[in-house]
Amino acid sequence: MNKTWFVTGSTRGIGAEIVKAALRQGDRVVATGRDPAAIRDAFADAGDRVLALALDVTDAAQITAAVEAAIQKFGRIDVLVNNAGYGHLGLFEETAAGDAERQFATNVFGLFNVTRAVLPVMRGQRAGHIFNLSSVAGLRGGLGGSLYCASKFAVEGFSESLVQEVAPFGIHVTVVEPGFFRTDFLDETSVRFGSNVIADYAEVSAQIRNGYRERNHQQAGDPAKLADVIVDLAGREKPPFRYAAGTDAAAILAAKIERLQGEYEATRPLSPTTDGSF
Repeated sequence: MNKTWFVTGSTRGIGAEIVKAALRQGDRVVATGRDPAAIRDAFADAGDRVLALALDVTDAAQITAAVEAAIQKFGRIDVLVNNAGYGHLGLFEETAAGDAERQFATNVFGLFNVTRAVLPVMRGQRAGHIFNLSSVAGLRGGLGGSLYCASKFAVEGFSESLVQEVAPFGIHVTVVEPGFFRTDFLDETSVRFGSNVIADYAEVSAQIRNGYRERNHQQAGDPAKLADVIVDLAGREKPPFRYAAGTDAAAILAAKIERLQGEYEATRPLSPTTDGSF
């Protein structure tokens, strides 16, 4: 059976490639983003198999309207891809409280609210698959990534809980942890940096920004190949919960497992010392 996809952040990058891959599969796609006209132009050849909708995931009314329009058009939502997001990078002390709030409004609360709107549809169907786009930043904290990493760690914890809650209704959850992919993520029009300049951090802050500029569009990851894997996973009867995308992501996941094992072994003798007696 052909599936109906609901993809956030479809205007460019990984989201746009997922739309393309789903269409090649013969599926139907509700492609959402801040610029629906650009989405319509990009996928004009797909005809009525694509429904392009305006969606800023920080706007609750737009979320409700988009899900209602999807159901009116296609009758169901089989796959939700929570892809919309951006990176606020830079050293924590050079950011402001508003920077953190905006980062979480999109990457965390936007993802929550889209999921909340789609879940009743999937529960009614007793079937569905939710892909939450995390990052290697959800596996490992990094210099200059405090806000972005915090948002992706939140997505990881949410996903680990959600998968247990929705499994009885035939709904799968997969958290995708891409490494560095050739998208516009590091473009000046996408990435954001803290604006509270602090002299003590000047040298390392400059190194971080220059490093990202040099890496921009030089990343190893191919977003089209990632999209093909996601479409493949959506067709599996028993899809994995976690997928580290890219050799860099796989290496970071392996290193995280090894580090956790080492920390566990180092502190294991202390663990029972905090138990009380009854």
